[in-house]
Amino acid sequence: MGFLVGDGVTDNSRALQELLDKGGEIVIPAGDYLTGPIEVRSSTKLVLEKGATLRFIPDPALYEPVYTRWEGVKCHAMHPCFFINEAHDVVITGEGTIDGSGKPWWEEVWAKKARGQNRPESELEKKFAALNPGYETQPGGGGGRPCQFLRPALFQVKDSENILVENITVQNSPFWTVHPLFSRNITLKGLTIKNPYDSPNTDGIDVESCSDVKIIDCSVFVGDDGIALKSGSGPEGIRDNVPTTDVIIKGCRVVKAHGGAVIGSETAAGISNVVVEDCVFDDTDRGIRIKSRRGRGGALHDLVFRNLTMKNNLCPLVVNMFYKCGCSDESCFSLEKQEVTSETPSLYNVVVEGCKAEGSRASAGMIVGLPELPVRNLTVRDCELGVDPESDADVTTSGMYRGLPAPESRGLRLRYIESLTLENVKVSGTDKEILIEDSVSFA
Repeated sequence: MGFLVGDGVTDNSRALQELLDKGGEIVIPAGDYLTGPIEVRSSTKLVLEKGATLRFIPDPALYEPVYTRWEGVKCHAMHPCFFINEAHDVVITGEGTIDGSGKPWWEEVWAKKARGQNRPESELEKKFAALNPGYETQPGGGGGRPCQFLRPALFQVKDSENILVENITVQNSPFWTVHPLFSRNITLKGLTIKNPYDSPNTDGIDVESCSDVKIIDCSVFVGDDGIALKSGSGPEGIRDNVPTTDVIIKGCRVVKAHGGAVIGSETAAGISNVVVEDCVFDDTDRGIRIKSRRGRGGALHDLVFRNLTMKNNLCPLVVNMFYKCGCSDESCFSLEKQEVTSETPSLYNVVVEGCKAEGSRASAGMIVGLPELPVRNLTVRDCELGVDPESDADVTTSGMYRGLPAPESRGLRLRYIESLTLENVKVSGTDKEILIEDSVSFA
């Protein structure tokens, strides 16, 4: 391996890319390899041996624009650090680490928020703004679209198929951490994903507009949602019509994230045929989390959450069609029925079974559809939802919603649901265990 220098100082960008361009099997031994953004080609097996770290240089100027999706919207954003693009038959394996050197990126986000920056100011930001006309009206999730500081994903798989990523550690991401996009037959197995809890928008795994995905035995400790499924945002995502479908999430552990297993909030093309089972979600804000709102669109259906264990969450079960982030249109949060359009999200055929939650701090759960399009055919069975009776957490922090009245207790909140089945569901630690608020019908 004379091509690479693992001293943590030498820039290996060119040498590493030359190796990756050749394809085949590449073994990187122990060492600290500094690099800029890189791309992996088809028919490549990259082995990061124990003690090997690819550490990405935190210089925004190195990450030239690429056309991708950023928070669910197609645009020119910064080149992902580690990029598998238009490739097939790729294996990334070993016991090594991919490190995004995230701290300088996070500090820049914090500084922009502290001074209230809401438009491009630097030359780099103006460069991206010029490439993205109309960005001012694009939907976003709070990551920085208004100022066009479009940070890179750490590990993105785009327009690719037959990809296996196993056993490595992926950490300190500038933005979303592992992001499969427009791809199929993806397996993520045995990964360890780590970002500080206060690091902004550092989701663990975001599967977006993909099919045939397996996420097995992964451990996720991050500063936003843990494992999230998405399919684009708003009218553009609806037109693209590339759903996320046929996903298995099994044997995973998520700690200190905003959500454990998450559907949304970018739901435009739909998300379906999902099974989440035998997972542990500890100290996450939410455990099971389904979030969307008017304007996001998409059919969410045939979702199964089975045998999940949750401890010390704010709220273990959240179905929230009034998700507030990134929207200032008050009609999205009206309690009056609105016109049903292609931008109205729908949710049906959902099963939550064999799940156990202990010590929930805000509430036992909330399931809230839309008045004009309620959640349909939802079953919750054989579940124990325990609330910490000593908690002083604000009950309204359960789901990051807007427009809904404050609930009367920390029980399981039900609103705008058709054909609901509750079977052997035990709520403890609060009065008014089941809150039936408005327009709920039982199967």
